[in-house]
Amino acid sequence: MSLHDPFDPNSTMSNCSCGQHASQAQHDIASSDVDALSSRVVQTAVMRALFPHDGERRKFLTAVGASTAWAAISSLVPFGALEAMAQDKGALEKKDLKIGFIPITCASPLIMADPLGFYKKQGLNVSVIKTAGWALIRDKVINKEYDASHMLAPMPIAMSMGIGSSPMPLNVATIQNVNGQAITLHVKHKDKRDPKMWKGFKFAVPFEYSMHNFLLRYYVAEHGLDPDKDIQIRVVPPPEMVANLRAGNLDGYLGPDPFNQRAVYDEVGFIHILSKEIWDGHPCCSFGVPTQFVKENPNTFAALYRAVLTAAAMASDPKNRPLMAEVLSPANYLNQPKTVLEQVLTGKFADGLGGVQNVPNRAGFDPFPWYSMAVWILSQMKRWGYIKGEVKYKDIAEQVYLLTDARKRMAEVGMTAPKESYQKFKVMGKEFDPAKADAYVNSFAIRRT
Repeated sequence: MSLHDPFDPNSTMSNCSCGQHASQAQHDIASSDVDALSSRVVQTAVMRALFPHDGERRKFLTAVGASTAWAAISSLVPFGALEAMAQDKGALEKKDLKIGFIPITCASPLIMADPLGFYKKQGLNVSVIKTAGWALIRDKVINKEYDASHMLAPMPIAMSMGIGSSPMPLNVATIQNVNGQAITLHVKHKDKRDPKMWKGFKFAVPFEYSMHNFLLRYYVAEHGLDPDKDIQIRVVPPPEMVANLRAGNLDGYLGPDPFNQRAVYDEVGFIHILSKEIWDGHPCCSFGVPTQFVKENPNTFAALYRAVLTAAAMASDPKNRPLMAEVLSPANYLNQPKTVLEQVLTGKFADGLGGVQNVPNRAGFDPFPWYSMAVWILSQMKRWGYIKGEVKYKDIAEQVYLLTDARKRMAEVGMTAPKESYQKFKVMGKEFDPAKADAYVNSFAIRRT
């Protein structure tokens, strides 16, 4: 007698959750503790969470085969690490949480932790809520409608300082993603690849306090354009960028994926340059948590931290990217064609100029929140007049970015964190030394200070 295959959507032989007993009652006698279930049964539950609709699940299983699907899920979910973590946690102060996200690939770890069961494994009941734009994210966090959120890397810094909103102390637990952005131009501008030809262009960025704004400003300024005088920079929510490009309201944008690739897919834009070519390894989005929440709910925060880091480890492995594209494409998450997400996540993509590029690290998910990232962000906020007067770079960076916590939690999930807290790096070939931030700001010919 062959055992029931729980990955087979057409199999109805068994009436219990593990597929090996005639009834659920018999199953319960055999195993009184859900944690004692076989890994195959847990994998089945994950498969059903990933593909809740029978049609989607059947289509996936038909395409890859049950054994391949089983192997993929086994490699995707670190069951052993999750079990170990579950044994080392204190009582949760709060179990029901709301976390906001913008539907972009940067949010992948926060999103994937839901269908993969990483939140539930930590004892958390998390609702991940798709949100229309960054201003709404900010307001919902301030109003305590969200317990934590997907945020742009500069947002917790600006919010903590009361820049652009009333002050609210926030912390960056992890960097959600590195790289993964691009400058996309309208197809009518294929003959204007030299930024010196962009005077009068209308560009979009997703938010004023964003890496997109600061990287776009940096890029055009390095080509001799004043971003406040020679071009227009508008705030446009990421999901609206392609439509505005198509309508001719924009000449281009420095935006998050998948909307750079979606412009190519829709044949309305082309990728001028990937953001990693401006600064390879730059942060984009972060996992932001109100400082008050961290203090009042230390065990809940630790559990949340572990779940997100586990998802980041999964997302960092290139072999998981095709499956990520499959899981993230439905409407409740990113609502994008799987082909678009695969091109972004695997780094093999059409550029809209007739070529196919292969850039495996186009998008990365290194979660380590370097203090030096925060210092660079502060340097650009000062450069462009968002901050006036003296800036206590080190104090602010170390207050907002939870680097020490990151080291501890990364070790718990088997990730290796850097020993250093600050690093030098190059942006468009120019070295940034976080110990000399003011000198860096003053070295630019085009600046507001």
